[in-house]
Amino acid sequence: MYQYILKRLLLMIPTLLGAALLVFLLLRLVPGDVCVLRMAGGAGYVDPKAIELCHAELGLDRSYVVQFLDFIWGFVRFDFGKSMWTGRPIVEEVALRFELSLQIAIMATLTAIMLAIPLGTISAVKQNTWIDYVVRAFSIAGIAMPSFWLGVLIILGLLITSKSLFGSPWMPPIKYVPLWVDPLYNLSMTIFPALATGYRYSAVATRMTRSALLEVLREDYVRTARAKGLVQKLIIRRHALGNALLPVVTIIGIEFAFLMGGLVVTEQVFNLNGLGKLFVASVTNHDYTMTQALVMLVAAIFVVTNFVVDIIYAWLDPRIRYK
Repeated sequence: MYQYILKRLLLMIPTLLGAALLVFLLLRLVPGDVCVLRMAGGAGYVDPKAIELCHAELGLDRSYVVQFLDFIWGFVRFDFGKSMWTGRPIVEEVALRFELSLQIAIMATLTAIMLAIPLGTISAVKQNTWIDYVVRAFSIAGIAMPSFWLGVLIILGLLITSKSLFGSPWMPPIKYVPLWVDPLYNLSMTIFPALATGYRYSAVATRMTRSALLEVLREDYVRTARAKGLVQKLIIRRHALGNALLPVVTIIGIEFAFLMGGLVVTEQVFNLNGLGKLFVASVTNHDYTMTQALVMLVAAIFVVTNFVVDIIYAWLDPRIRYK
């Protein structure tokens, strides 16, 4: 097991290097210049000498090889430099938004798990009954409804309900306060985007749980357990559910990593200043250093999440042994 962990950790290095090289090259192929955007404003003309000075200041006048090596060396030292657009250290810019995105991703994941596993299990056990039909309709509605549209409905519902009950409309706050500073204020801000995202997220996991559990319930060892007279609940909990959760864990892990940087539209709907919003702003402004740092952060989260999912496999299924 320890050898497998060491191998996986070493394999992360070429994966991250490949992601770094890909994002570095693709950003240089995108038309546009950050210096022109910074200096042009509404005038439309910029002195070429001023652009050259800006390139020299930002290090864009150096060769691509030197720029890439400098980027990799900074990534190894966790020093991503300064933003080409704001001039502030990238670590500070990301830290301001990482905590919010991480909290919403964790809350949405917990919401999805609490909905998907029980509902998927019940739907599989009660196959082709009215309970199964209700759960399937619930999950299909979640797949068909984008999380940002559900967010819009939630906001409209809050406005209408609060105005009818209290006489004045109420909206979730937009200024982020850490959970340990003011839990009530924090949850009033993050609970609604987490629910909107978690419902969409749980719909996929629910259907996967149902289909995986139905397949496991047809296995020979489950029929043998029933022939021995074991209680249905015990068969589901001890023999079937652990094996059925393997593909579900994969989906949950991938979706969690995606949530860290993919909630662009949902953040816009709830006016949240998270990583997704920063991602869009950095790409729009041709901020190479910021975009590179965000892509590498998301890539690292994906790599670590896949590693954790593989470890969870061995915990769920004793037959899995890594060497």
